[in-house]
Amino acid sequence: MDNKINKLALAIAAASTVLSGQALAGGFQLNEQSVSAQGSAFAGRTSNVTDASIVFGNPAGMSFLERAQVTGGATYLDVDSDIDDASGTTALGTPISPASNEGDMVPGKTIPFGYFVQPINDHLHFGLGVYAPFGVITDYEDDFEGRYFGNYSDVEVVTVQPTLSIKFSDQFSAGFGITYNHIEGELERATYGGPFGDGHVKVKGDDDAYGFTFGMMYKPLETTTLGVTYRSDVDYGLEGHLDTDNIYAGGAGPLPDASYDASLDITLPETIDFSVTHEVNDRWTVMAGAALVKWSSFDELVIENDSPLGTRVETQDYEDAWQYAVGTAYQLTPSWVVRAGVAYDESPIRDSVRTVRVPSSDRMIYSLGAGWTPTPDLTIDVAYTYLDEDTAPVDETAPTSGSYRADYENSAQGFGAQLTYRF
Repeated sequence: MDNKINKLALAIAAASTVLSGQALAGGFQLNEQSVSAQGSAFAGRTSNVTDASIVFGNPAGMSFLERAQVTGGATYLDVDSDIDDASGTTALGTPISPASNEGDMVPGKTIPFGYFVQPINDHLHFGLGVYAPFGVITDYEDDFEGRYFGNYSDVEVVTVQPTLSIKFSDQFSAGFGITYNHIEGELERATYGGPFGDGHVKVKGDDDAYGFTFGMMYKPLETTTLGVTYRSDVDYGLEGHLDTDNIYAGGAGPLPDASYDASLDITLPETIDFSVTHEVNDRWTVMAGAALVKWSSFDELVIENDSPLGTRVETQDYEDAWQYAVGTAYQLTPSWVVRAGVAYDESPIRDSVRTVRVPSSDRMIYSLGAGWTPTPDLTIDVAYTYLDEDTAPVDETAPTSGSYRADYENSAQGFGAQLTYRF
């Protein structure tokens, strides 16, 4: 097998991992930026102002916070995956040996976040947020039967968002933020080497890029709030290196281990998020929302490397994906509020393009949460989420990798906690 082909194949795999969807929020996009929003399954994320995490949900909402405050917390994700009906062949069409399909390839992960809001005057507010909008990790066992398509993937995006909001009236406000985004990725897959044993190809890269977010909030009634938030797409040009180990090239035997320069241009999608919050009475609040993630913009990937193959353009075929949520909050006592919600997330990944790196599908999300405010200055929020996915079939074939077919059954639990302190 040609080493140059292996290099290009891994570059394509790297791009496919980043673009495959949201990480267990529709493949690769993360929802874990607020525990108070998590408790109601993120319903009302752009219209329900409870704490400084509204910097992410809708920057316009900062105008309705009367005091300076800090909100910080984290969500721990525990993912469970079963692999059924698996089969695979090498690039020569022979059975893969050894071959295992243990599943549970997503290790537990803690996703932190933090926000600060400071009123400047009656009309202007400043905010700052640090959060993770995208991320995915899959770490299979060494003998994984689909290892020739990918056995390790770790992609993380961290965003810093300075934000301003302006309050035009008691009913209407708008907010705008610049996002500074840092992406890091590490991907690995095995290569078939016959009597020489498996080889490995690993790529690592990173980049920094800018985007923006804009939001509006309107209260047509004292008890009803409408919100909309737009988050721009972000263009990345990852620069890094690609390492090869024990790569077998036909009769020439193993090639020398080597490291090559590599780069990959990718774009993470824009999002439009709508929601409404309505206070039924002094105790009950209901929320609903819908978000469109425009994955269909990924029609091609531009891959550059230092091999004779040069720049390559690979066609992709992802679809726009919708997220829907409804939720409620009940003011149990003056200091306690309880929350619940349910959401449905479409996956942008069709069966024909799903990979072992992000083997996710459509899912239902069920959430419970609570907030405790022992003093006017302090609130502690907790939330629990259960995520249940549809069966995700994977069917991959490639001349240099053979074939792999399997059905993935995925579920996840999220445990969140956050603290808000008001000055």
